[in-house]
Amino acid sequence: MQFRTKVKIDKPGFEIAPCEEMLFVGSCFADNIGRKFKEEKFRATVNPYGVMYNPASVLHTVERCGCAPRVALFTLGTNHVYILNETGEIVDNCAKRPQRLFTERELTVDECVGYLGKAVDILRERRADVKIVVTVSPIRYAKYGYHGSQLSKAVLLLAADRLVKERPGTVTYFPAYEIVNDELRDYRFYAADMLHPSEQAVEYIWEVFSDAYFSPEAKRFVEEWRPLKEALGHKPFRPESQEYKDFMNKTMLKIGELSKKYPNFVLKIATTMSQSRRERY
Repeated sequence: MQFRTKVKIDKPGFEIAPCEEMLFVGSCFADNIGRKFKEEKFRATVNPYGVMYNPASVLHTVERCGCAPRVALFTLGTNHVYILNETGEIVDNCAKRPQRLFTERELTVDECVGYLGKAVDILRERRADVKIVVTVSPIRYAKYGYHGSQLSKAVLLLAADRLVKERPGTVTYFPAYEIVNDELRDYRFYAADMLHPSEQAVEYIWEVFSDAYFSPEAKRFVEEWRPLKEALGHKPFRPESQEYKDFMNKTMLKIGELSKKYPNFVLKIATTMSQSRRERY
């Protein structure tokens, strides 16, 4: 007997390496997943200009940030955009200005594909071997009404599907939307607002994603890093004690050993650790 509808994850044609250079752009769901990657010491840039909900704003971030990642993840939240009446341009943030200054409209599937395609092209110009993962945020937008929210997601899903088909080998689709709505169909997987995924749901999606996309070496790195991360997060009762200093010295030695295996990890952790030692001692 089966008691849930498990979403099948297709294996992509590439693997994410340890401490990979990555870019996350999109809705607050991109923030949640991107934060997980940063915690695991991937060289992740996450929404450098704030949360971006629609495909046009995703493009704007890619144009501005100048990043040349090996892997980029776009999380699409809505096809609704706000146009500044004075200039006719789509804005990424209304900056709390009066609503009368803007006109709200919905992007078509073709427009969504167009904006996302330009973002892909820009990243490919910067780095020919870049891989892009597209997801649709599972977060519903109550302000559109739940039917309106579903219609918006439908446009994004169609756009994502077309983008993958038009850019084979470069763009893949990860079904975060389907995992939350079809596999985790229970309110216990939602936050208090009943709209955003809970920490448990985000953790589960992270596990599914890493299982599908991580190289064997990346999986080993995450396992080796976990106890060191926990040790660094430990809050001692007596930070000045010799026992704690010995504990930290042993942790530092283990980090040094790990950095020999993963050179990119050294660059990321060296400054952090020196600051940590100065603070504690």
